[in-house]
Formats: sequence, C-alpha cells, structure tokens
Amino acid sequence: MKWSEFFTSSIGRKLVMALTGLFLISFLIVHVGINSCVWANDGGVMFNKAAHFMGTTVVVRIVEVGLFIGIFIHIIQGYVLEFSNRSKRKIGYDIKLGNKGSKWYSRSMGLLGTILLLFFIIHWSHFWIPSRFTGVDETVIDGKPVADLYSLMKVTFQQAWVVVLYVIACFSLCWHLIQGFQSAFRAIGVSNRRYLDIIRTTGVVFAIVISSAFAMIPVGMYMGWVK
Repeated sequence: MKWSEFFTSSIGRKLVMALTGLFLISFLIVHVGINSCVWANDGGVMFNKAAHFMGTTVVVRIVEVGLFIGIFIHIIQGYVLEFSNRSKRKIGYDIKLGNKGSKWYSRSMGLLGTILLLFFIIHWSHFWIPSRFTGVDETVIDGKPVADLYSLMKVTFQQAWVVVLYVIACFSLCWHLIQGFQSAFRAIGVSNRRYLDIIRTTGVVFAIVISSAFAMIPVGMYMGWVK
C-alpha cells in the first residue's frame, strides 16, 4: 500500500486523528497553564507576561502554525470519519442499544466536535485575532509595553452570554476528551487491557480537570473572584 493510500484509508485517518489529537492535548496543557495565571490576582501581571512570551517567541510562533495545521487536519479528518461511519450505518439496528452498544458521547463525537469548532471561531475572534492583527491596548510591565490581554479577558467575560457559551464549550470539550483520549492511544496501537484501563481512567481525570480549569476562568471573572 502506498503512503497516499494509507492516509486515505480508515486506519490511516484514525492514526492522523490520534496523532493530531495528542498534539492538541499537549497544547491544552500549556494553554490552561497560562490562562490559570489570572488566579494570581495581581492585576494580570503574571498572565500578561506569559501571554507576551508566547506571542513574541519565535519558536512558539512556529509551533503555533503547526497547531493551526493540526487543528484543521483534526477537524477535516473527524468529519470524514463521521460521514464514513454514518454512510456504513444507513440501515439502523432494529433494536436501539443505547449506552449498551456505545456511550452517548462516543456516538456524538461529531456533534461535540462541531460545538467546539463554532467555539474556536468565536474564541479566536475574541482574543487571537485582536492580539495578532487588529491590536490590543497595551500596559507597561517591567518598563516594557505589552499587550494587555488580561483587561481584554475581563471585559469579554462581563457578558453573561459569553460566559455561558464558554461553559457549554468546556462541557463539550470534557466529553470529547473522555472519548478522544483513550481512542487516540488505541489508534496508535495500545491494546493491552491493563494499560487501556489506566489510560481510560487518566483520560477521564484529565478531561474533567482541564475542562473545569478552563470553565472556571470566565466564571471567576464574571463573578468577580479574579481581580
């Protein structure tokens, strides 16, 4: 089989989904770590320093390009697999198995992914586009002007509908990760039942912690817990 044929096959697509998914998981760890700097309650100094470092470091900017490529590949392959699976199930089962056949979030990965895609577009319009293109008000830290993304966050998260949207997105992310985390390791060849049990448990904990950490930031800013 040629390489081009492999990556268009069902196995190849799942492998691409797994590798891009694991890459995005590593990004989530970094992203939530930076965002959590707002809890320092120092007027945004620590957060703005971290954001400035990420936005001005050449290596990070190069990785950022890879990140966007990974996101788009993950999305495209996800939809391809979803449509492929649905086309194979045009004739439904006579008996609805429900969660006995598979968990609801496993059957709803397409829907969860679509919610996250819509969220990404809104999230990018809130923060990434202003920070990279349209401009953000500046503040002075250690005698140097830096983009004041902290103040932008506080203003953005004073709108209740935005906070609700972000919480819904985090809820979707949680379930998407619970299924995607273990699926990624299965796709790259992990088959030992003992290891899979550990990965499954780790995935659930990871999904809950990451999603909750992300959700608490807009909620905390809206409620005034972050100063």
